[in-house]
Amino acid sequence: MNSSLQEVLDQANQIILGKEKAIRLALCCLLARGHLLIEDIPGVGKTTLAHTLARVLGLEFQRIQFTSDLLPGDILGVSVYEQQGQQGRFVFHQGPIFAHLVLADEVNRASPKTQSALLEAMEERQITSDGVTRPLPDPFFVIATQNPQYQIGTFPLPESQLDRFLMRIEIGYPPEDAERALLGARARRDVLKEIQPCMNAGQLMAVQKQVENITCSSALLDYILAIIRHTRESGHFSEGLSPRAGLALRHAAQAWALLNDRSMALPEDVQAILPAVVNHRLQPADHDSPDTHAMADQLLRAVAIP
Repeated sequence: MNSSLQEVLDQANQIILGKEKAIRLALCCLLARGHLLIEDIPGVGKTTLAHTLARVLGLEFQRIQFTSDLLPGDILGVSVYEQQGQQGRFVFHQGPIFAHLVLADEVNRASPKTQSALLEAMEERQITSDGVTRPLPDPFFVIATQNPQYQIGTFPLPESQLDRFLMRIEIGYPPEDAERALLGARARRDVLKEIQPCMNAGQLMAVQKQVENITCSSALLDYILAIIRHTRESGHFSEGLSPRAGLALRHAAQAWALLNDRSMALPEDVQAILPAVVNHRLQPADHDSPDTHAMADQLLRAVAIP
């Protein structure tokens, strides 16, 4: 593995204790040029993980706290009329979306209209305001956090927006030894301030180029296609995986292979990232409350490796 990537993981593990898999998946998502959704109860480190990744990767960071009264202009920016001598003109003031890494905190507490303001930015990496299209910085990542839908004051994300996230992960409670260390340690914010960036935006983009060059054999593509066909034809799911989901599986598998110091993606790479890539894209055909982990396990058992 790239020594800088290993240092990124080591530094992040100093801040988020006992959650190596979640950190690795989050970094994998960013290397694959995707966007990440973190869904969990408050207080388990969702926001801290986003801060940590921005810090160790040396990225410009903005946090947007989503609330019920947040407006699209609060995210994208607004044009303000400014008087200059005898003349005046409208000047666009950029919103917090203009950053390398944007944390959309508690995204499902905002109204659907405001949530949709993220759609063009996430998909096209640009925004349109007053008829003018403005490109976003490169690299550009959105990490969104959301509370469980049963909690008060939440608006479920529509399927079209969920599909824009390459991965959805959970952090969960830390193991007992990690939580004991957390209770006896300094505040994570104080430790985070002392962490030095391991990379910068340019180096990160170079690693992303390496991800694109990871080899995917014909057999691996057949395996991904078999998974997709099973979701469409088995009758176990209300709707099958889309072509975008298939591309997400391939890109995430390539990034996971790079993190494991391989030049070729293998079936175990697909299996490692599959739950995070598909668990927010699938619904069971019987419309019961979905156990996303069970759905991913069912897929892995049902589809044989070519």
